[in-house]
Amino acid sequence: MTRLLKTAAMTLGLVLGLAQALPALAQDKVKVQWLGQAAFKITTVAGKVIVIDPWLQTNPKTPEAYRKLEALGKVDLVLVTHGHFDHMADAPALAKMHNAPLWAPAGLSQSLAILGVLPGNQALRMNKSGTVTPLGPDVKVTLVKAEHSSELVWKNPATGRDEVHVGGEPGGFVIEFENGFKLWHMGDTGVFGDMKLIADMYRPDLVLMPIGGGQFVMNPQHAAMVTKEMIRPKAVIPMHYLTNPGLPGTPADYTKALGETGVKVLAIQPGETVEF
Repeated sequence: MTRLLKTAAMTLGLVLGLAQALPALAQDKVKVQWLGQAAFKITTVAGKVIVIDPWLQTNPKTPEAYRKLEALGKVDLVLVTHGHFDHMADAPALAKMHNAPLWAPAGLSQSLAILGVLPGNQALRMNKSGTVTPLGPDVKVTLVKAEHSSELVWKNPATGRDEVHVGGEPGGFVIEFENGFKLWHMGDTGVFGDMKLIADMYRPDLVLMPIGGGQFVMNPQHAAMVTKEMIRPKAVIPMHYLTNPGLPGTPADYTKALGETGVKVLAIQPGETVEF
């Protein structure tokens, strides 16, 4: 009986040890969740949460479950690519809610601080080729070029009228994670030659790419050309399409234009998550 009890105890200890190890094994990947338009929630290997370009509460493509900002859970870092409403509408509120830093192109952050939208110690400035490590040295965030515009529309509380303020230059973010995985959120952009330079410098595994076309960003055909001839990533998540009539491109259009390629197109739906 004693020997049986010892064996049972050893078996139980082994099972408990494996159970404790499994969560750690499950956390060795980066989680990327699309929330509609250009909004993403990204969870690092260590469990830190980055939110990029949050337009959630009034975004018609954001699932109802995520239109309440509290549904995102703890947010550790907010990144904004440029000053347009559909990219930063909920960014200040999220930063305030979690006392999280908000990093954005320098002119945009400066306007947010001067207008009193965010305290200066939360509206943090960076510029293209600048790299910051707000979550610790193992997660690097670099601002890179985008070809777009960036006006900040602010409602003056004294007059009730909208005002247009400096929004800085638009950008995208390259993020390198603890496990070596690299992601490029392109923000809003048209085609520009230095896309190839950025790809050669940072070698992103995954690109979050606007494809909506119309009068705002790359159309599916341009996005496909960029994917095949300039960036050549392992995977692409199409974004920034069909939110309004001015963004008519679709993942099907993009995939058709891409043709035979080794690039994996992850045409996920808002609310869905993929891991890397």
